Amino acid sequence: QVQLVESGGGLVQAGGSLRLSCVASGSHFSINAMNWYRQAPGNERDLVASITRSGRTNIADSVKGRFTISRDNAKNTVYLQMNSLKPEDTAVYYCNAQTWYGDDWGQGTQVTVSS
Repeated sequence: QVQLVESGGGLVQAGGSLRLSCVASGSHFSINAMNWYRQAPGNERDLVASITRSGRTNIADSVKGRFTISRDNAKNTVYLQMNSLKPEDTAVYYCNAQTWYGDDWGQGTQVTVSS
């Protein structure tokens, strides 16, 4: 099993930036891809960004050009850099690990963007 701990959320004004971090521990060698999801109240959990074991990235259209995903293998950490934040980016952001046995999730970190 993979344990995931997110950090970096908070309150920011529209137009500002935040960087979320997700540290993976445990069976991280079983990870095929790392993902960031977000869930706003009353909404479904949506995929925001992905990075595969080979380093291929994918960004949701809703945040393309503003968000980037990266990783530091030495630190077993995945980052979500969020720029030009908008009030509609307000949500709980979750780190997800896709493994050969299924998905593991972090506890989530709240991002609130004020207008």
